[in-house]
Amino acid sequence: MVDFTGTEQSLTKLKITVLDRDGVAGESFDVLFNPTEYTLTRNTTYAEQNLLGLTTPVTQFVSGTAETLSMELFFDTYEKGTDVRKSTNRLDQLLTVDGEVHEPPRLLVEWSSLTFRCVLESATKRFTLFLPNGTPVRARVDVTFKQYDSPRWERLESPRSSPDKTKIRRLTEGDSLALIAAREYGDPAHWRTIAAANDIDNPRTVTPGRDLVLPALEEV
Repeated sequence: MVDFTGTEQSLTKLKITVLDRDGVAGESFDVLFNPTEYTLTRNTTYAEQNLLGLTTPVTQFVSGTAETLSMELFFDTYEKGTDVRKSTNRLDQLLTVDGEVHEPPRLLVEWSSLTFRCVLESATKRFTLFLPNGTPVRARVDVTFKQYDSPRWERLESPRSSPDKTKIRRLTEGDSLALIAAREYGDPAHWRTIAAANDIDNPRTVTPGRDLVLPALEEV
C-alpha cells in the first residue's frame, strides 16, 4: 500500500493497475488518500506555410497528440516516523524500464468515472518536512500520465463493435469492469455497458468470481 494523503477520504480510491504487453491486469494498488483535483490536457499540432503574396501564413493541421493526465499526490509518514521515500519509490518503479519488455510498464488509472490507459511520463518530488536526523517524512509529487495505446493491444483486443453474440466472462482477482471493457470492446469507457447489462450500480463492489454478461454492441 502506498501512502497518499488528500482530503476526500469518503470518495472511491484512485486505483493504478500495471498492464502487461497484452493489456492484461497485473499488480494494482489504491491510493490511501485521493488527490484534490486532476487536469486532462489534449493538444493538436499545426504548421505554418508562407505563401508568396500573403502577409499571413497559411495554418495547416498536422496531427493530434496524446492526452495527458496530471495531478498532485501528497505523501506523509510523519506520525509513523518512517522515511517517506519508501512510499514515493513506488512511483519510481512505474518509471523504471522492465528488463523483459525493455520499457516502463503500461498502466490503467481508474477513479470513479475516470479510466485512463497510459504510461507514467514524469514524477517531480518535493520533500517538505524532515525528522531531526534529516529523514524526509513529507513529500508532494506532481505526476503526469500520458495516454498510451499499443498497436499490439489494438491487434489483440476486439474492435469497437463486439462479436455477433453475447459473451460470459468471470471476474478474476485484479480485474475491473474497465479492464474487461478494454479487452472485449477496445474501449474502457464501455464499462458502463457491462454495468448496465448486469444491474451493477457500483462497479467497485463487484467481487472476483462473479460471471458477467458482455452484451454485443452495434457498430460505433
